[in-house]
Amino acid sequence: MTQRLYIDVHVVQTVPPANLNRDDQGNPKEAVYGGVRRSRVSSQAWKRASRRHFDAQTRKPERATRTKRITNELVTRISGNTSLDRDNAGRIAAALLGQLGLSQGKKAGDTAYLLFYGNAQLDAVAALVNDRAADLAALEEKALAEAVKELPVAETFTTGHPVGVALFGRMVADIPKLNVDAAVQVAHALSTHETQLEFDYFTSVDDQNEKDETGAGMIGTIGFNSATLYRYATVGFAQLTDNLGGDTEAALDALDRFVDSFALSAPTGYQNSFAHRTRPSLVAVVVRTDQPVNLVSAFEEPVPAEAGIQANSARRLAEEHITATHVWGDTPLYCAASHTFTTREPRTKDTAETLTQAFGEPVTFAELRTTLRARITTGLGDQA
Repeated sequence: MTQRLYIDVHVVQTVPPANLNRDDQGNPKEAVYGGVRRSRVSSQAWKRASRRHFDAQTRKPERATRTKRITNELVTRISGNTSLDRDNAGRIAAALLGQLGLSQGKKAGDTAYLLFYGNAQLDAVAALVNDRAADLAALEEKALAEAVKELPVAETFTTGHPVGVALFGRMVADIPKLNVDAAVQVAHALSTHETQLEFDYFTSVDDQNEKDETGAGMIGTIGFNSATLYRYATVGFAQLTDNLGGDTEAALDALDRFVDSFALSAPTGYQNSFAHRTRPSLVAVVVRTDQPVNLVSAFEEPVPAEAGIQANSARRLAEEHITATHVWGDTPLYCAASHTFTTREPRTKDTAETLTQAFGEPVTFAELRTTLRARITTGLGDQA
């Protein structure tokens, strides 16, 4: 298999007034780019949204969990598999996880950091003591630690990774053997134009107010903005395959699920207040054999508001791709795009034509995913 196979995903998406991802003041995150202030959504926020999207379509044992409370999760599994009470199950769980050398948090039973693991992996760790639980529970602490010392706890966490861990990786600074290199890089989403922070002043009326009572039961403000966002992610297919134990079909499935979830998910900050869920106006995939290429430079000069921001953002992205391909000569292995722009409407005609020049004739999102998988499979065969 080629060592250089990257799948870039480019998304243009317009979001109405919203606060997708708040800063330490509770306002939408921002960044200065091209000399003006832009709306920003952190990569972490969209990665979590993507992970929750594909987890919702996955059986629980195949999901990944990120938590400080791994000890408590293991206790629940051991006590559920055996007749032990939680106290004795907790002693065994602590002894098993003690092999890893996890730094302990301030709260009893918590680790000092969030640990990302597969539910099936923790199930397998719990299963290591199913037949010996009662005997282990009868041992003193030192003898218990010695009795479980040879059980393959660390090995269980380093194999059989779920899609979430295989895609986004795992970093445990003080235990390098648990690290998993991420196969996905996600950029901070950035508005293609200048944005202004606004505030919604709201009041809530107490339903039990007497007739002669006036005033609100609660008042406050919520910061928000609206934006057309450029979103970008790239998947290193060789790394993804390696994280999944060399299983190419599993890697193709994981890639397909990531493209689907990255395109269709959204962070849920203040979702009930703003109902901000929208679909992208453009999703383009580019398969490359040289290196990933983020096309955010298309928007270094902000798109002016009077130009029709959504269509002109998509057109600029397509033009940047065409220019970069021409200048650097790095013709992609494959390109495809799904978008909502049509040549039948004068206001989007130029955009639709430029998108076709850059990425080929538009396809439905389902077709994009199907053809992407087929083209990668063909490319892998060519490299065999």
